[in-house]
Amino acid sequence: MKTIYKIAFASILILCGACADMDKINTNPDGISSVTPQMLATKLILNITNDDIGSEKGFMLPFMRDKYILWSEYPEDAQYNRLNRASFSDMTRLTDAQKMMELSQDLKEGEKNAYTGLAYFIRAYYFFNLTIQVGDMPYSEAIKGETEGDTKPTYDIQKDIFIGILKELDLADNLFANASQFDGDIIYGGDVNKWRKMVNSFQLKVLINLHKKTGDSDLNVAQKFKDIVNNRPIFSNNEDNFSLVYSNQQNQMYPFFKQGNQFVIYPMVSSVLIDKLKILNDYRLFYYTEPSPVKIEEGLSDSDFDAYVGVEPSLEYSAVSSISSSKDYSDINLRYKETPEGEPVYLLSYAQVEFMLAEAAVRGWVGETPEEHYNQGVKAAMEYVRDNTPINTYNHGMDITDNYIEAYIESAEVKLSSDPNTQMEQIITQKYLSTFLQSPLSAFFENRRTGYPYFEINPASNQNEPSNKLPVRWMYPSDEVQYNLEHVNEATNRQYNGVDDNNGIMWILQ
Repeated sequence: MKTIYKIAFASILILCGACADMDKINTNPDGISSVTPQMLATKLILNITNDDIGSEKGFMLPFMRDKYILWSEYPEDAQYNRLNRASFSDMTRLTDAQKMMELSQDLKEGEKNAYTGLAYFIRAYYFFNLTIQVGDMPYSEAIKGETEGDTKPTYDIQKDIFIGILKELDLADNLFANASQFDGDIIYGGDVNKWRKMVNSFQLKVLINLHKKTGDSDLNVAQKFKDIVNNRPIFSNNEDNFSLVYSNQQNQMYPFFKQGNQFVIYPMVSSVLIDKLKILNDYRLFYYTEPSPVKIEEGLSDSDFDAYVGVEPSLEYSAVSSISSSKDYSDINLRYKETPEGEPVYLLSYAQVEFMLAEAAVRGWVGETPEEHYNQGVKAAMEYVRDNTPINTYNHGMDITDNYIEAYIESAEVKLSSDPNTQMEQIITQKYLSTFLQSPLSAFFENRRTGYPYFEINPASNQNEPSNKLPVRWMYPSDEVQYNLEHVNEATNRQYNGVDDNNGIMWILQ
């Protein structure tokens, strides 16, 4: 699998010239003939990963919102819960998906199905990630601006958007099931079986976000979740992860690697993460972070849990700055800065899927016991960290062995409770521990959805208004307010009593 990823990255470099001109091609009818479905596939998949996985400081920003990281350079909006306006600019890429479908019509049936399936997945992926930010939004008329010159699309209600997303993912799975290997895929090397797993695993994520809608017969959430688990392929190991692998080559290095990165001195690791790892006697502490230099000077070993110090992310910046100056805190592990290969960064992982299955079992959606999936999720998450860390250099001598993993799962602090409420907290907590510097914004949305893990609210530092609440949505894009105000107002009145702010409770949260 890693060989495939590295070959894929080499392919990006070859294609980058074509990708650089793609926006011109999209608006130049004379240039369309030079575009192939393969090129559009590469561009679309690269767009997804580039959108969600930034570089340098941009890579770290979502993890500030996820309460993994604090930033010592100056107060960051993401750390202090300021949500501004969303952007719908990514929706213009849906025209690329449409063109990819159109250009693939003359290909052999198997290839045509692959590119069409990918297009439906791309649409579902974008719409899901946008609607969970804002609520109602353009869906049925989303690309009319590109295809018909209509820059004022209507806003579909969020329920209808989710119905559409689920249908498009069903179409994608069916198409990939009847497809052949295709070119241009920088993630799975054109393996349609891997794509089926991704499409269906992503649909489980969509459905778990609809857990408050199990009584809606139009959605049939629980039965649909169960049908996918029983009848379709989903992630079955860490090799299935939807991730990018990095290498020691120009433009292919880990997003926070030190070369040319002036921001390596600013991260501080959160107490939300470190304190939980210490309570659970979790060796990932030694793989994720560095000991406090002050504690080492005091005589503690770097293999001592007490040598690691997290910082409360809701502290006012003056206090954060003071702690930074004192050096009595834990930085991120040096492997994130010192090794150009870093670790693969995923947007969806096998461990996350197992935790979804555990949650579904607690909710009674599937017949298996939650413990089975919970344990497998913990195991997969720990193996992922271990297998992607040079253990002799970057784990401070605290090896995550198979025996350790088994003992950890059976420990009193980690073993799954028999109480459903406690089970849910344990499952989401372990999901949180698994996504350190992975799956950007997952922790924000998990906290919003379930309340776990708990994030402290400090009115003195919280930039949301009112300052005693965490924000739950992004406001509508400024371009929409300027050019499509009628439909923005209609959607805002329908959902949020006419107030487009960061506190409106969208349909999926009700």
